[in-house]
Amino acid sequence: MTVQALYDLSPLVRMMFGGAVLALAPMAWVWFRHRRASPLGRVQALTLLTLFLTFDLVMFGAFTRLTDSGLGCPDWPGCYGNASPIGAHAAIAAAQSAMPTGPVTSGKAWVEMIHRYLATSVGVLILVLTVVAWLGRSAGGRNMQVRPISPWWPTLTLLWVCIQGAFGALTVTMKLFPAIVTLHLLGGLVLLALLCVQVVQFAQLEGKVAPITLSPGLRWLLGLSFVLLVLQAALGAWVSTNYAVLACTDFPKCQSSWWPLMDFSAGFELWRPLGFTAAGEYIGFAALTAIHYVHRLMAFLVLALLGALAWRLNRVAALRNPSRWIAALVGLQLATGLSNVVLDWPLLAAVLHTGGAGALVLVLTWTVAASRTGSSARAPVVPDFTALRQTA
Repeated sequence: MTVQALYDLSPLVRMMFGGAVLALAPMAWVWFRHRRASPLGRVQALTLLTLFLTFDLVMFGAFTRLTDSGLGCPDWPGCYGNASPIGAHAAIAAAQSAMPTGPVTSGKAWVEMIHRYLATSVGVLILVLTVVAWLGRSAGGRNMQVRPISPWWPTLTLLWVCIQGAFGALTVTMKLFPAIVTLHLLGGLVLLALLCVQVVQFAQLEGKVAPITLSPGLRWLLGLSFVLLVLQAALGAWVSTNYAVLACTDFPKCQSSWWPLMDFSAGFELWRPLGFTAAGEYIGFAALTAIHYVHRLMAFLVLALLGALAWRLNRVAALRNPSRWIAALVGLQLATGLSNVVLDWPLLAAVLHTGGAGALVLVLTWTVAASRTGSSARAPVVPDFTALRQTA
């Protein structure tokens, strides 16, 4: 019996080549559609498209995790030492024959590898954006007609996407270690935020988004909402990665109780293998209940806070569109969260729940990046997301 190495870098060059080929399609599309635009306009469009594809990547990552495809190829970066499941057909068939419902099947292998291909192509796009930003900086912005944004933003994004790749590798090689998987999901949200800031900066350079002045109190509420949203996303990721969604299958009570039996110390023991405590014992149901119920209780606070934020932002003319997006996404999160509990964790609702969290991060990041603190909340109406969509 041969032992499969967890890390096999032999297919790495082929994986990178495949990612570069995939990245050519969106770059060619941007160039063709914006061939009469300024160089700055084309870079802005490519940044926005990269943000869109990154959001798709986060959604597909959720689909990969929720279909138990994370170990569809148990090595990294390839699949049994091959750049695609085609070359690994014999090894996959053998693993599937030994365990038909196990982590390795042909379908799961393809889901996992498509996720890796998409991640590689997004990394290539971010690399291109970084190179273009530094070239524009060295040319003094002359080739851009307008001085581009600081190249340190795409550079930080490139560094972060490399960290994300490392977490992706550890997700596989550490066998879905809950802390690693949680950090990988949160890293995807950070990547969305970094790209969103750059989209806003480009829009401000072209005059499509004017700085919006917010009162100190509203700005503080916006910042608090953002921090608690990220905390709630981390709790949600912890629920998902520990498969604790079905620890409570009724609502609003849990296990027919307002305060069920819970083991917080075991549930929030961060550094431990999936399904086990750090001492090597099987994790108890009370621990899973604690993980689920803390996320649920925190959801009440965050949803109420986001509702208050949407109401306050709606009073600022320039932020009525974001306020409506927040209200709609809060409704989506409530509906999909309840569906996960009472409908036995349906795949569509679970994926949409992750997508809703990512969309909320984007809307709040946009609002933070497009606003500033001032003594007055009066500002000219800006075209918000409609103008941003037109650049793509």
